[in-house]
Amino acid sequence: MQACSPKKTLVIVILVFRLLGPAGAQKARRDINVAGKELPRVFCLSPIKLAKSKARLISGDESLRPAMESLRTEANEALKAGPSSVMDKKLTAPSGDKHDYMSFGPYWWPDPKKADGLPYIRRDGQVNPEARTDETDRLAFGRMTSAVETLALAWYFTDHQPYAAHAAELLRTWFLDRATRMNPHLQFGQAIPGRTQGRDIGIIDTARLTRIVDAIGLLESSEAWTTKDRRAMRDWCGEYLKWLRTSSHGLGEEKKHNNHGTWYDAQVVSLALFTGQNDLARAILKQVKTRRIDKHIQPDGSQPSELARTKSLSYSAMNLDGFFRLATMAEKLGIDLWHYESHDGRSIRKALDFLAPYADPEKKWPYEQISPHSAARLFSLLRRGAIAYKDDSYEVLIRKIPADDIVASRVRLLWPQ
Repeated sequence: MQACSPKKTLVIVILVFRLLGPAGAQKARRDINVAGKELPRVFCLSPIKLAKSKARLISGDESLRPAMESLRTEANEALKAGPSSVMDKKLTAPSGDKHDYMSFGPYWWPDPKKADGLPYIRRDGQVNPEARTDETDRLAFGRMTSAVETLALAWYFTDHQPYAAHAAELLRTWFLDRATRMNPHLQFGQAIPGRTQGRDIGIIDTARLTRIVDAIGLLESSEAWTTKDRRAMRDWCGEYLKWLRTSSHGLGEEKKHNNHGTWYDAQVVSLALFTGQNDLARAILKQVKTRRIDKHIQPDGSQPSELARTKSLSYSAMNLDGFFRLATMAEKLGIDLWHYESHDGRSIRKALDFLAPYADPEKKWPYEQISPHSAARLFSLLRRGAIAYKDDSYEVLIRKIPADDIVASRVRLLWPQ
C-alpha cells in the first residue's frame, strides 16, 4: 500500500483529532505519526495547532510565509549562539560554587546617600544595568532559552537537522554536562547588595523553563536529542521541581499573590508534567481557581497587584500570559480554567477583556506605564483568547494592531487562526 504524503498525513490526523476530542486526542497522540513523526509532547503549546501550521506550510499557505521566514532568520542567527553556561559568569555565588546560578534584583540601585551605596534601594520598573551584564547568569540564561526555543521550533517546522543539533548542544551545556551544568536550585536568584544573597522572587528568573520543556518536546523527534539526554534532563528537572516544592525560597514564592505566584505555579505544573508527575500537576491546577484567579483578578477583570506597578500594562499582560499557560496545561488533564468564574465574576476571560481594548494604539492606557508597550504584545493573548473562547471579536481587535507589527509574528505559527 502506498504511503500517504506528509501533507495528506497531517490533514488526516487533524481531522481524526477533531473527531476524538481532547480526551481521545491525548491517547491518540502516542499512536499516530505526523509526517513521519509523533505529535510533539508539549504542554503550554498545542500539538494540534502546531500540526495544523505545519500542514499549511507544506501546502504552501502564503499567509504563514512571513512568520516562517522570520523564524528561519532568527534560527540561523541562533545557530551562532553559545554554548554558554553558569561557569561563564564573572562573579561567583556566595556558596563559592560557580555551578550555582546567581543574579541581582533588576530594580535595585546603589543608595546615593551612602559612600558605598549599601544597602541598595528600590526603584520599581527602572532596571539597573548592573543586573543585566555577564557578571551574573540572568542575561546568559535568557539568551540560551531564547535560542533553544527558536531552534526547536525551526527544527519542527523545517526538519533541518542543524537546528536540532545546536539546540541539543545548548541544553547539554547549561543543564547536563558535569563540567558546565547549573546546579538545580535558585538559592542566589535576585540578590540585593547590602540586603540579601537571594530571594524568593528570584524564582521568576526561571519562568522560561515552561518554554524549555516544550522545546524539548519538539526536539524529541530528532536524533540529536538522545535517550540519555532525555533521562538526564528529566532528572535535572525533577531535582529542581523538588527544590521549588520544599525550599524556603520556593515555599515563599508559592505564597505570592501577584505574577510571582502565577509563574511559580506555571513552572511547577510544567515541570511536573514533564517528569510524569501528573497527580502533582493536577493538584496545583485545581487550586488555581481559588488561590490565583480569585486572588489576582477583580470582578471587572483588573489585576490590582499588577496595576500598582510602574509598568502596569506590561505586568498585567505578563500575569495573564501565565494564566493562559496554566489553562492550556490544565486542558491536558481535563481541567477547565478558561471558563471558571467565581461567584462574583472573577475569571481569566474578564482579565483578557480588561486588556483587550488596548490593542488599539489610539486607546490610551489609564494607569502608570513608564516604558513603551507595543499593542503588538497583546497579539498572542488575543489570538489564544479567540481560540479558547471561539470568539471572533478578539480577531476584530487584532485587526486594530498595525499589520506590519504582527505579519511576521511567531504567534501565527504557534496559534494559527
